[in-house]
Amino acid sequence: MPVDEQTTVIGGIIPMGNCKHYERRGRIGRVARVVMLISLFSMSAQAQNRMPPIPDEEMTEAQKEAVEEFRAARGEPGGPWAVILRSPELLNRLRGVSDYLRFNSSLPPRLSEFVILITAREWTQNYEWAAHHRLALEGGLSPDIAAAVADGRRPEGMADDEEALYDFCTALHRDGRVSDATYARALAEFGEQGIVEMVGLSGYYTLIAMVLNTARTPLRSDATPTLEPFSR
Repeated sequence: MPVDEQTTVIGGIIPMGNCKHYERRGRIGRVARVVMLISLFSMSAQAQNRMPPIPDEEMTEAQKEAVEEFRAARGEPGGPWAVILRSPELLNRLRGVSDYLRFNSSLPPRLSEFVILITAREWTQNYEWAAHHRLALEGGLSPDIAAAVADGRRPEGMADDEEALYDFCTALHRDGRVSDATYARALAEFGEQGIVEMVGLSGYYTLIAMVLNTARTPLRSDATPTLEPFSR
């Protein structure tokens, strides 16, 4: 293939013959070719795992101690924990917050996992979504509600407590605050403790989403990307 029909992208050769064919036919121009190359660069960058798990032999003593404690309590520290291990003291402290919010919150799993799915959707965090989608359904959340959240739609057919939670959490994520009416409805459904724990879940899983997005942690091999970026 002639050199002028090839474009080098991160060490590879991308054939551009088809593009030139369409260009001659007036169906694609120079701008479209540039956009195509930008997309290829973006896809390559997104695939890079910036902070993979640290091999045991490369860990500091503090990291080894944190891993031993984590393994004893919850198993292997994968996903976001493999990233957070870069700060072992932060890992130790966050594990306590995670244990409470995941397993001891006043909100039942149907609702606590609903908060997590809303957060994962707002941050387009597929690892977080994949980890909690099954847990949400097992907790009693309707598959139709989860599907609507994944699509960026307001779910239909929500129960009163689900509707109050959805309005509260989406307002908090998107506006950074909640209206008096939204607060009053959430207060009637969950009380002050429930509100604080909804905020805690939203904030904690925002942190986890930010960690995963920053590190570009890849999905597990048995998971499929579900969330597409929002058009904002």
